[in-house]
Amino acid sequence: MSGELLDKSYEPEKVEKKWYEFWENENLFVANDDDDISLRYSIVIPPPNVTGVLHMGHALNVTLQDILCRYQKLLGKNIFWLPGTDHAGIATQNVVEKQLSAKNMTRHDLGREKFIEEVWKWREEYGGTIIRQLKRLGSSCDWTRERFTMDEGLSKAVKKVFVRLYNEGLIYKGNYIINWCPRCNTALADIEVDHEEVQGNLYYIRYPFENKKEGLIVATTRPETMLGDTAVAVNPDDPRYAGLKDNKVLLPLVNKFIPIIKDKYVDIEFGTGALKVTPAHDPNDFEIGVRHNLPLVKVIGDNGLMTEEAGRFSGMDRFKCRESVVKALKDEGLIEKIVPNPHNIGHCYRCKTIIEPNLSKQWFVNVKPLAEKAILAVKNGQTKIIPEIWTNTYFEWLNNIKDWCISRQIWWGHQIPAWTCKNCLSINVSDETPDKCAFCGGNELIQEEDVLDTWFSSALWPFSTMGWPENTNLLKLFYPTSVLVTGFDILFFWVARMMMMGIHFMEDVPFKDVYVHALVRDEEGKKMSKSKGNVIDPLNVITTYGTDAFRFTLAAFAAQGRDIKLSESRIEGYRHFINKLWNATRFSLMHLGNTPFILKSEPVFLPDKWIISKLFTAITTVEDALNNYRFNDAASALYKFVWHEFCDWYLEAIKPVLYGKIGNDHREATLNVLSCVMANTIILLHPFIPFVTEEIWNKLPETEGSIMKASFPLKDGKEQFIKLSIEAEENMEFLTGIINGIRNIRGEMNIQPSLAVEVVICSDDKPKNDLIKQYESMVSDLARLKSLSIQGHGERPSSAASSIYKDAIIFVKLEGILEFDKEIQRLENNLQKVRSELLSLSKKLRNDGFRENAPKEVIQKVKERQEGLIEQEDKLLKNLDKIKEFASEANKE
Repeated sequence: MSGELLDKSYEPEKVEKKWYEFWENENLFVANDDDDISLRYSIVIPPPNVTGVLHMGHALNVTLQDILCRYQKLLGKNIFWLPGTDHAGIATQNVVEKQLSAKNMTRHDLGREKFIEEVWKWREEYGGTIIRQLKRLGSSCDWTRERFTMDEGLSKAVKKVFVRLYNEGLIYKGNYIINWCPRCNTALADIEVDHEEVQGNLYYIRYPFENKKEGLIVATTRPETMLGDTAVAVNPDDPRYAGLKDNKVLLPLVNKFIPIIKDKYVDIEFGTGALKVTPAHDPNDFEIGVRHNLPLVKVIGDNGLMTEEAGRFSGMDRFKCRESVVKALKDEGLIEKIVPNPHNIGHCYRCKTIIEPNLSKQWFVNVKPLAEKAILAVKNGQTKIIPEIWTNTYFEWLNNIKDWCISRQIWWGHQIPAWTCKNCLSINVSDETPDKCAFCGGNELIQEEDVLDTWFSSALWPFSTMGWPENTNLLKLFYPTSVLVTGFDILFFWVARMMMMGIHFMEDVPFKDVYVHALVRDEEGKKMSKSKGNVIDPLNVITTYGTDAFRFTLAAFAAQGRDIKLSESRIEGYRHFINKLWNATRFSLMHLGNTPFILKSEPVFLPDKWIISKLFTAITTVEDALNNYRFNDAASALYKFVWHEFCDWYLEAIKPVLYGKIGNDHREATLNVLSCVMANTIILLHPFIPFVTEEIWNKLPETEGSIMKASFPLKDGKEQFIKLSIEAEENMEFLTGIINGIRNIRGEMNIQPSLAVEVVICSDDKPKNDLIKQYESMVSDLARLKSLSIQGHGERPSSAASSIYKDAIIFVKLEGILEFDKEIQRLENNLQKVRSELLSLSKKLRNDGFRENAPKEVIQKVKERQEGLIEQEDKLLKNLDKIKEFASEANKE
């Protein structure tokens, strides 16, 4: 296939499908689990929800992983990138329940077993959507080993882990405050709760003392929970309550006395410093209740209705109850005041119902002992978090970790492997279904209805997916994994839990590095959301601009610790970069024939020496950047090298050679350098833009097979060119400086590109003058010169525009080139337009209505436009003065 010409234009849709199918058919993504060599590299993909579709977060995450895997493969490593999906318990169950609802059915109509069958059918039909979309992104995952958190092997691992943790006393069942969704009727993990600011109130309520005179004033945002209060707490250091004589207050509406307790948790600055304690409906109150042995009174049921404990408010909806409680308190004169109070409220991430912190009997993991080891592993460097700023966040969460509620009241998921004996009520925990009670021998056992939190199975992902509890070759070779690429939003809920489980069950960390990438936001830095209408669909972008342009854009903006501000215009810009590469390759192939890409000898022609030096710089920069997860630095170096150094300078500099105008004696050597640079550039770019580089690779001279089997450009032999390279770069920099100086004058003086000009260079630097003479034809060709003369410093030519580069003064003769009167008129017309717009903008910025009502970003854009016009005005005035001076000189002559 090599040596062929490229099509006139690059058409992604023709190329992408072809090459992805080729990679898969050739098994280029498949890891070798018989390979015991040390060069191994492994990543487990953060498993997207089986209900998911590709969004910007997925696209960034997977693109960065793919860049790493393709790069490491070029380094000769055995790559294992393990893909899979998460069963997403609540989300998937909701999807299937909605389908049933459309048929006027509920899951209860089917029963558990039939409902689970329906979910599996749905997964079979729709669960592969996200995987197909990841493939379209170019993901080089080992699809032959794709896993699912509910597949047979992972289900076996989940049971083993549960049983072992239970037997070790780390899993228990007990009462605790959990996030409860009354709509989904299940407990929720913290990450499954979305906090949104709502406009609420702060209610100041008087709890009378025993003598019913005066009392304590408490402030609360949820007055309906007071029906379950079992104490009022004050801080022992609060001077306002130092002399408090009463030790009880009357609980309003319930008419029972509750104790006044002292606890340092109480915030002296909040409200009145007196805190109503409702242990059954607030996690912090629960902890206070445990410390003070307070009773637990549950007044809001799992269905969101008030319980019998709520007395006369029993059966009411919780929010209706709030209204009734406030009215009753007002009637009794116990509301001191009501103050508007915007505050964050937790909502179910699926159905958006306001969650209820509720007392519930659930299964928990005592994670404190596991967390201590996970903290130590990062402290001693076994796992490194990048960027380091996230390390403290990781420590803070693990140091303050609470027991993990792992049970969910749904049907889709890993059913908890615990059975209660009807005879003796003992709990039997086993990874196999027991036929009799281990305690009394009874044979009537009832399995727990609840399933495990989705994050429980996900926490085992790095080792369960490789075959644990069996000691497989995959585990021996690829655990611990090399790196985890993830978003910061799941650093606690997933990364930390994988660390805890991996260390506990594998006695080693699950990954050596954790690279935490930022968020993809819109071009103004706002979070993307459907409601705001600022979402960019990755699939639409891929269809419009191609996968490679999209991937390169993401990499180019993936700076550590900084969110990505994305717009379609930026993606379009990198599509131009792909086109630039394509056209440069197409031009090169027209001349290369079968020229080999291995350098035969040391280059002689200056542009050849220079581009080889720049290539080595690019190789070094990309290698260092990717080794340290600086994706943007690698992309920036490649962009600069390809566009500015290779295309803008090198290809233009060698055109006279390629077309036989100069240097026929080194044409073959230049073609050899061109072939070498072209091939190595394509290899360097491959991890970022895999499709277009594969297409080009298979058209380059003497290439065979896929670019995925190529080797990353090595720096072997660089030492012999070090001195030469420095000299070549200095000399080429000088010549390009001269050429740019001439080009700048042409631009400022509005000289048409087709007009050849006469140039005089005044310099007393003999080596530099000799260099200009040696490469006079190249300078003349690139700067479009009629003549080029060199002389020492002295009298300047008349009617000539000038600029200075280092010690050289560049003069471009204007007489006969420029019609001074017409140029003066053109500049004055442009100046008038600029001043007219400046006047308009100044009026707008002085307008009070505009300044007060226009969005900040609009005002900022107007200011930036004003600054640009001021610069433009200054430049026009200087050019106008120059032209008038030249015109005056010409008139004198």
